[in-house]
Amino acid sequence: MITCIIIEDEPLAAEKLKGYIEKIDFLDLRATFNNGVSAISYLNRSKVDLIFLDICMDELDGMQLMAALMNLPKIIITSAESQYALLSYEYSVSDYLLKPFGFDRLIKAVNKVADEMKNQTIAEPSFVFVKTEYRTERIDLSQIQYIVGMKDYLSIVLENKAVMTLMSFSDILQLLPASKFSRVHKSYIVALDKIKHIERNRIHIGDERIPVSESHKTQFFNLLKAHKHTG
Repeated sequence: MITCIIIEDEPLAAEKLKGYIEKIDFLDLRATFNNGVSAISYLNRSKVDLIFLDICMDELDGMQLMAALMNLPKIIITSAESQYALLSYEYSVSDYLLKPFGFDRLIKAVNKVADEMKNQTIAEPSFVFVKTEYRTERIDLSQIQYIVGMKDYLSIVLENKAVMTLMSFSDILQLLPASKFSRVHKSYIVALDKIKHIERNRIHIGDERIPVSESHKTQFFNLLKAHKHTG
């Protein structure tokens, strides 16, 4: 399953693209944005595999958005302007679709992305290092149950202890595999494999009851669905 978002300021173009994506069973559309500013805010707290990105937008255009992101996912440009094609490839975009394009051209582009992802040989990490007071500590990912925000600190709750770190949520999310961990609330990240059950938007991990907020609900349950399909 390839998770993706659309960033497109033309409503008709966005609806057409959304309709195409819904026909492709290995694409999981997480969100659609009509401007780059809202998309940046989303991408700072959530990871996706692929962005369908328009170039010409107000406030923050597609080129500026790619320059602003530190860790770019796969990018498929969807633009009515051809003059940005050469420049866009400096960001290693997977394909450049010139509007208007049909479903056949889109499926060719997403198949290319799927092939690129299959050929990536970078293994997911089994551990991370975090700074705690006067030392840097190794944390085995398999030991993490959940992470909770506590004022200026994060508490990484392991199976046998808790580790306090001054990292932000966005920093720790950059280290964690997006397929195994999900932010479910402004104050919580959970390890999917530690969830016992979910009841009334409350995640049960050990003796902890963790709320799922409305702002993270759709993303979390989509990730659970994708995890179930690949598990």
